[in-house]
Amino acid sequence: MKKKDKYFTENQEKIARFGKALSHPVRVFILERLADNMQKCCYSGDMAEELPIARSTLSEHLKELKNAGLIQGEIKAPYIKYCIHRENWEEARQLMSQFFKK
Repeated sequence: MKKKDKYFTENQEKIARFGKALSHPVRVFILERLADNMQKCCYSGDMAEELPIARSTLSEHLKELKNAGLIQGEIKAPYIKYCIHRENWEEARQLMSQFFKK
């Protein structure tokens, strides 16, 4: 069986992953809240009180952001604290900036 060549670059795949994570207003809200200098981290329960969505829906959005690498979670049962993943956040910022300059 012949190995299939990779068609897309690593940067193209990353831009698509970050773009998908930004494709819903709830996720944009979460990222803005976490990226705010005053709010470095936040518990999911606190966000659930601010948003007009079910906790299970919020959980799915947080999972999408975490899978994209834009946030990280720290479990302190029964709470989960989320923060921006600073290294990936900076990488996403740079990649998107370069992409939109083209």
